[in-house]
Order: sequence, then C-alpha cells, then structure tokens
Amino acid sequence: MSRLKTFNLPDLGEGLTEGEILSWLVKVDDIIELNQPIVEVETAKAAVEIPAKWAGRVQAIFHPEGTTVEVGSPIIAIDTDPGAGPLDTTESSSGGGDLPTPSAAALAAVEVAPAEGAVEPGLVGGPAPGGRTPVLVGYGPRTTSAKRRPRKSAVPAQASAAPAPATAAPVVPAQAAPAGAVPASNGHETGAATGVLAKPPVRKLARDLGVDLRALTGSGPLGSVTREDVQRAAAGAVAEPASVVTTATAAASFGADREQRIPVKGVRKLTAENMSRSAFTAPHVTEFLTVDVTRAMKALDRLRNRREWREVRVSPLLLVAKAVLLAVQRHPMVNSTWAGDEIVVKEYVNLGIAAATDRGLIVPNVKDAGRLTLRELADALTELVQTAKAGRTTPADMSGGTLTITNVGVFGVDSGTPILPPGESAILAFGAIREMPWVHKGKVRPRQVTTLGLSFDHRIIDGELGSKFLRDIGDFLTDPEAALLAWT
Repeated sequence: MSRLKTFNLPDLGEGLTEGEILSWLVKVDDIIELNQPIVEVETAKAAVEIPAKWAGRVQAIFHPEGTTVEVGSPIIAIDTDPGAGPLDTTESSSGGGDLPTPSAAALAAVEVAPAEGAVEPGLVGGPAPGGRTPVLVGYGPRTTSAKRRPRKSAVPAQASAAPAPATAAPVVPAQAAPAGAVPASNGHETGAATGVLAKPPVRKLARDLGVDLRALTGSGPLGSVTREDVQRAAAGAVAEPASVVTTATAAASFGADREQRIPVKGVRKLTAENMSRSAFTAPHVTEFLTVDVTRAMKALDRLRNRREWREVRVSPLLLVAKAVLLAVQRHPMVNSTWAGDEIVVKEYVNLGIAAATDRGLIVPNVKDAGRLTLRELADALTELVQTAKAGRTTPADMSGGTLTITNVGVFGVDSGTPILPPGESAILAFGAIREMPWVHKGKVRPRQVTTLGLSFDHRIIDGELGSKFLRDIGDFLTDPEAALLAWT
C-alpha cells in the first residue's frame, strides 16, 4: 500500500460543490496527527475546519489561501509513514526550500482517497451509514478530540501551482519565509499573516481595518488573535497611527478608477441567491403593529433581579421569541412550508435568528425551540449569538429553520419588510424600542414602544391569519405576565 496519500476536498454536505481555502493550519514537512485540523474552508454555508484523514508528514499543499476549490479536487498530500525513510524522489533543481519532485515510481504509487470520499460531517474515526466517512469538525461520531498543534516555524508553505490529476502528486513549490519574519511572544511563529492563529472573521476584520496580524500578540486561546485585539490595534493602541491605517486601507480597497470590486462568494453569494429566489417565488405580504412594551421591559427587569437569572443574558429578544412560539401554538399554519401540491405544517419550531456577521447574513436556528423553557430558550439564544459572532456557526445550525426573527432594532431601525428565508412562510422584524408619547389610561404619557413587521407567504397565510398571529404577538409583549397566565 502506498505511503503517499492525496486528500481531496470532501463533500461538506448540503449539496455544496466548492469551498474557499481561508487558511492552512499546517505547512509542508509538518508532522500531523489523525483528526488534527489542517485547513479552514469557507463554503456557502459556514467556515469549517477540516481534519486530517491520515497521520504523517505533510508532503505537498496544492492550493494557496484564497483559492476556490471544487469538491473532489486534491488539496494536500501526506506521507503516512515518514519514519520509513525518504520517499523515492529526486530533488528539485530550483533549490531554496522547494518541494522535491516525485519520481515516476512515486507518482504511480500515489494512493488517492477513495471515490466515496464525499463524506459526512464529523471527525474521522469510523464509517458513517452508507459506507461514507465523516470528516468535518463538530459533526457526526467522534473517536478522538481534535487539537490544534502549536506552529514550529515561521510560515506555512503554500503552493502556487495548480493541482495535477488526482492520480499523481503534483510538484508544488513551497514559499520561502520573508526576511522580516519575527516570532510572536506567544510561542507561535508569525512570519506571515497566514501563520498567525486567528479565525476567518478576525482575519477579514484585520484586512478591512488595515491591521497587520503579525504585529499583534493574541489574547485568545493558544495565543490566537481575537476581534478585540484587532480593534485595539486599529484604534492605535498597538498598530500604526489611524491616518496611516486609513491610507493603507484606501489604497488596498480602491483602484485607479476609485472603485472597489468585492467578489460575490461564500455566504454572501448563497444569501443573494436565496433572497432572489424567495422574493420572486413566494408572494410576500407585510403587516405592521406598533406595541407599548413598557410592561414587558419591567418584567425583564424583574427577571434579571431574580437570583437564578442573575448570570443569564436577558434581552427583549427573549420575550419576542417566547411570544412567537406561543402564538405559533395558537396558529400552527404559520409554521409551515409550501410544497407545491401540499402545505407541510410542522409541529416543531426551529426558530431562526437572523445574524449579521463579517461573512454576510446568516440565519442559525434554535432546534425545537417550542419545547424549551424560558431559561433554556435564553441560554440557547445566547449560545447562538455568541457562536455567530465568533464565526463558528455550522451548516447544521443553519439548516432546517421553520420560522425566523430578524432583530433590526439593534441597529436603531424601527421596522422593515423582511424577505422570507426559502422554505419558510413567515418572518418577524423586531424594531427598536423607543420612549415615545403614548395614550395610556386616557392620558398621554411617555412609554416604551416598538414596531413589529410580519412578512408572510400569501399562498399559505391569508390576511386574517397573519393579522391574528401578529396581534397575539403584540398582546403578549404588551403584558407578558398576563399572557403567560392566560395562554399556558
């Protein structure tokens, strides 16, 4: 059996056909372990880490960071028995740290991942049903934990050449380390930004703000650079003066024509396709309701002051989510899907929460949210938001949504006409809560007021049903304690 194995980009699920290589977590000649994360790949659904299918030494990396690779294309070659001595190769004549050129015998002996390498999400360790092997971190069966190993040298070697056919190990020159490489104080070498431990959203933020990741000392786990580190640097605490950063950013962002061209890919591309399809497929109707939520805000204050809730994140979104879930119980048709010749009404509610991230709009959802207690719902919403902000939302977290809330109020917006996520029949826009003059008990008083906007699929939800559903949400937010007593 060949010791030199080529690992192809796996099928990441959800019908995805390609992924963009965000960052390599290993470099040529690194010794890696089974299931060790080796590359971060962004798909149209999420950014994920892919673990190694074999242990051994990295022999070649076929695509540099920023390259979009089709599923099934080779991305890395691994020598699975490095202790057996050197491979039968001839040295590259270019020298200077280039990869060796495989001999004809070595090329013929390369063993490529099997055709069923279209794999289910999960760590390597055993076949999934159907004989497919799980590979994505965070899904499916685990047989070992994946830990990122500290880097040993300055720069992960990247390949600039395109991959050869899957039956051979291509010749891929390694990049030489820049002369100015300086090891970071956290023990991880950072000769290039690609060698700095940082999540993809943090790298993008750094690029947008003109911050050099090599100049930062990370404060996160394993010395990784966090968003706060980048923001502090952009503010002038660590990096260059603001005027220099601004100039560098402008020069990098705009060409001679003073125009910036941003490739449409990944999450943004999928969102655009979904929104266009939904807008021109489902006949949208939007209704608005302005609600006095003064009592709801007081109820939240009382909840925060309870001993068992003092460590829990409590926001108005929690009450809005609870109102939606209770209203669905009274109007189950709202939680349904148009399937052409039938309407599929769902007993479970996978409650989506629209979230703006550095990679674009995503809508992760809380699975079976209708069965959660108020405390469980609060914890689930907190975890969902924190995961989205950290850029760790998985494809599974974003699939299967049945009803969505978009909180435009956090941006100071009063309301809007949201577009339905594909396959859903209703979406609620929750606007900003403002102190406004309001007629209360026959007198004009300052009250906490918000505006709700409900968009729905008119093929499923007629005006009466949509109006009753929105009215019940408003009634709950007007007096949540009374509604809880009356509805449950």
